[in-house]
Amino acid sequence: MPVHEVRPEAAADPPDGDAPPVLLLHGFPASWRSWDAVAAPLAAAGHRCLAPQQRGYTASARPAEPGAYRLERLAADAAAVLDAAGARRAVVVGHDWGAVVAWALAAAHPERVEHLVALSVPHPRAFAAGLREDREQRRRSAYIGLLRRRGVAERVLLAGGARGLRAAYAGSAVPRPLVDAHLAPLASPGALAGALAWYRGLRGRDLASVGPVDVPTTYLWSDRDVAVARGTAGRCAEHVTGPFRARTLAGVSHWVPEERPDDVVDAVRQPPA
Repeated sequence: MPVHEVRPEAAADPPDGDAPPVLLLHGFPASWRSWDAVAAPLAAAGHRCLAPQQRGYTASARPAEPGAYRLERLAADAAAVLDAAGARRAVVVGHDWGAVVAWALAAAHPERVEHLVALSVPHPRAFAAGLREDREQRRRSAYIGLLRRRGVAERVLLAGGARGLRAAYAGSAVPRPLVDAHLAPLASPGALAGALAWYRGLRGRDLASVGPVDVPTTYLWSDRDVAVARGTAGRCAEHVTGPFRARTLAGVSHWVPEERPDDVVDAVRQPPA
């Protein structure tokens, strides 16, 4: 997978000594550019930032079979990025689908995760319970049925200049040029199918199979998130056994990294004790 890297400046001297690397995992429909406003201040504080363009989003890392997008494979990708960078451990930050991967990595391989920062999507078991028991969460997740329909979803989402994809950013404060940067790669042949394979490869038991997380964890949910209901977000703490902090960002849409990068940076720099 292509990895965008932002290194600290030679003069960086973080007050807490050697700052750990930070792995930044984007969601759908987005790209590594989600982290532009997050990586720069982290690098200035001494963190080496690694932001991969995830599996399916580029022609060089786009397997065709749905099984290649099982959650355990996606978490293995994240670990492989750390391996390639020579990083034994990192702060792992994920948004949307990237948060799901971050939770799975922290649960299965806590030795690789210094601190978890999950944005928007709570622990996968909390999300699975929301889908099962919360009518509001089922309503908010109804779009997933369309995304799993091969060919139909691609046609609907790309029609009219990707009007369907752009609708995901409606009402947000994400600047139009950044939305364009996220969506431009998805217009290339096969790219959207690769991104949608995350939904099509997911098995019903995958979310419920993620174990509890014992590493220090920060969870940020925003009260204008159209995809994750408040009740679902509120279940997150049930599945974290280590130090945990949850914050609700008022007046913020689903797109937390782009709209509130300072809060993300603070979460990375100040893990719960």
